[in-house]
Amino acid sequence: MPRAMRVPMLLAGLLTAANAHAQAVDPATGDIVVLGRGLDLPPGTPAYGSVTIDRARLTNDASGRVEDVLLDVAGFQQFRRSDSRSANPSAQGATLRALGGNASSRTLVLLDGVPIADPFFGYIPFNAIVPARLGGIRVTRGGGSGPFGAGAVAGTIEMTSASRADLPPVSGEALYGSRNAQALSATVAPTVGSGFVALSGQFDRGDGFQTTPAEQRTVASAPARYRDWSAGLRAVAPLGPGSEVQFRGLVFGDNRTLRFAGADSASSGEDASVRLISRGVWQVDVLAYVQARTFANKVISSSTFKLTLDQRNTPSTGVGGKIELRPPVGGDHVLRVGGDFRLADGQLFEDAYGATGLVTARRNAGGDTSVAGLFVEDDWTLGRLVLTGGVRADHWTITNGRFRQRNAAGLLTTDTVFPDRDGTEATGRAGALFKLGMVDLRLAGYTGFRLPTLNELYRPFTVFPVTTQANANLSPERLRGVEGGIDARPLPGMTVSLTGFYNRLGDAIANLTISPTLRRRGNVNAVVAKGVEASFDWRRGAIDLSASYAFSDSAVDAPGMAFDGLVPAQSPRHTASATLAWRPRSAWFASLTARYVGKQYEDDLQTDVLRAATTVDAFAKLPVRKGLAVIARAENLLDATVVTRNQAGSMDLGTPRTLWIGVRFGG
Repeated sequence: MPRAMRVPMLLAGLLTAANAHAQAVDPATGDIVVLGRGLDLPPGTPAYGSVTIDRARLTNDASGRVEDVLLDVAGFQQFRRSDSRSANPSAQGATLRALGGNASSRTLVLLDGVPIADPFFGYIPFNAIVPARLGGIRVTRGGGSGPFGAGAVAGTIEMTSASRADLPPVSGEALYGSRNAQALSATVAPTVGSGFVALSGQFDRGDGFQTTPAEQRTVASAPARYRDWSAGLRAVAPLGPGSEVQFRGLVFGDNRTLRFAGADSASSGEDASVRLISRGVWQVDVLAYVQARTFANKVISSSTFKLTLDQRNTPSTGVGGKIELRPPVGGDHVLRVGGDFRLADGQLFEDAYGATGLVTARRNAGGDTSVAGLFVEDDWTLGRLVLTGGVRADHWTITNGRFRQRNAAGLLTTDTVFPDRDGTEATGRAGALFKLGMVDLRLAGYTGFRLPTLNELYRPFTVFPVTTQANANLSPERLRGVEGGIDARPLPGMTVSLTGFYNRLGDAIANLTISPTLRRRGNVNAVVAKGVEASFDWRRGAIDLSASYAFSDSAVDAPGMAFDGLVPAQSPRHTASATLAWRPRSAWFASLTARYVGKQYEDDLQTDVLRAATTVDAFAKLPVRKGLAVIARAENLLDATVVTRNQAGSMDLGTPRTLWIGVRFGG
């Protein structure tokens, strides 16, 4: 969308909120509706299993980073073990169930129904997702595409913005931490008419820690400095009985230094969405969004410490929308029909440098992708039994793919135009939920697919000394999976869940080793993951104990290849998390969180291991007066060594012990 159109959209959202005076009332029940949420979840949703993270957990974590809180769900991982302060942004793809290391997201991540992955890379801009702006997160491991759209081959992470009830009129916090780190955030959320507006801002910076082990540091080694900011606007207004309009806008910027002085990355974005919700006899959810993102990155040689590659700009745009209708088909059925689409276009501009410091090549590559689908799903309640099932049909295109390279003199040396491609994918899912008092039994099967990102198709990258080539001929990934589970409530306040699963990701995209310093993206026959997931939650008085464990037995199915039968790169077999929280009285809070990640391998040939690691975090909130509290946070309290990269012994490390102190007001 042209920049000139973004400001009118923003103003339109504000005016709508300011001029609304209707009451938000459910026409079926007459109840007052909480503004700012979507339609109610269908009754068959629990058949696919899910984990919910509430607002209290999101806002009371030691790091203040959403991606770290998501580690409470065992099996969640990014390509690297680093968070959004010390990882390259393009490596922050989210996945579940150990389906293989890939910098693009195999998990569909939604914010108020909007897919938030970068249109070019497929990574998640976690630095722009502030916990204080969220009302909760629901994580579904597996589950196929269903009505969410394509891309959910490893599951779905649904984030919802904070509602009117979650937001005080004014709130915020200010913290100071180790290595001169500062974190500031504030939200102003006035009631306007019968709706509300929430305007928020956030700023984080730090001098960073040395990601390079002490024995491997050189004169060029530099701490992982970071500086990021974001500003968000959300306006919600009722339009009439049972209907409302929601507007959300976001702008953000992020700068990081990784490993060497001059190895800087920068990313930024501008997002906007409009959503119409109607809870009438015909329930309606209509959504439209636009994203404008940029990324830049400089690669420094680990031998000469000079600039070898300047990925100076990677602009991309994402546009999409969705419509879901729920017609009145009787009290025992919830029928959902609709469609959605996503368009992405982007290109990279990069310059390669020689040992003399002069440009040796200038490259430009990019293209367009699109996915448009129709879906129908029905949930049928038969007493204690709930049956759910649905099908999708998606048409996808990969078009305008190109790669051009010029030499130092500006002469065109390579000019490749890749053939346009398209296809149609049919997917579906079905589940059953049987309620037996204190025990729920569930069974589900599903299929799904994910289109390669523009990054995977067209952009090579270097993590010195290894270069990974792109592959314009990549096929979509296709998932087939089944799972069964039990949710039990043996005691008041206690919930125990156990799930067994089998997932097969066909045509899985992986970084395939060609030589010690060269890899290439390619499709392997399949990645097969089977395993068990368990969770436990017990709330008794002032104590809350929650825990999660995942065992994932993953293997690459690639007959005739050197890595056939090996564990996929970046895929631990064991992950676990446990949090003990204590609320002795109102506004007081303290917690300890322990997390474990088992060993995993850097590459597809299992030559470089990332050893297992256990970290402990702590958080405390002590009120000093009404609406004001002191906050103390400790990340990696025991200062465990967390290896995040191992390239033939050249390593990067994760966050060391980091202490914070500050104040929180209004919440």
